[in-house]
Amino acid sequence: MEFLLDPPYGAGPLRLGMDADEARAALETVGPLRPSADGTLAVHLDSGLGVSVGFGAGPTLGRVNAIEVWRPHERDVVRFRDVDVFGLPALEVVAGIRRHVEVVANEDDGFTARELYLALWRPFAEDDDPGETEGYFFQSVLVARPGYDDTPAEAAARLAAGQEPGY
Repeated sequence: MEFLLDPPYGAGPLRLGMDADEARAALETVGPLRPSADGTLAVHLDSGLGVSVGFGAGPTLGRVNAIEVWRPHERDVVRFRDVDVFGLPALEVVAGIRRHVEVVANEDDGFTARELYLALWRPFAEDDDPGETEGYFFQSVLVARPGYDDTPAEAAARLAAGQEPGY
């Protein structure tokens, strides 16, 4: 399966802003649902590919505000434009995404393209050892509404500018 990331709109069949019923139906096109204890809707395929959605609060209550995709162990490919986000080493992924949009490093060994809100995560950086797959490759990617991680001041400025909040 090829799963396409389309920030700031969605990922695969999922779209930011969907209500819970729409998200459930879209996830079921990927695979069988596995509801979690915290109410998150998720799909986990035998290949290791996982997809979940998070729902907003405030004005976006009950609407999808984030979609997270986890690295498959085999077969499935997750792409942002021309970049295979889990099949290439993390630093190559960052370089490829930077051809399209600004990407900044996070404190936790991840990277974020805030303009689109595309966030890449790995538990630690190990860029010199391909055998250490958890640090050499990204393990998850999050597509969210722009402003998803705004500070309160940034959220207030976004609202004052007439933009929707990202939460």
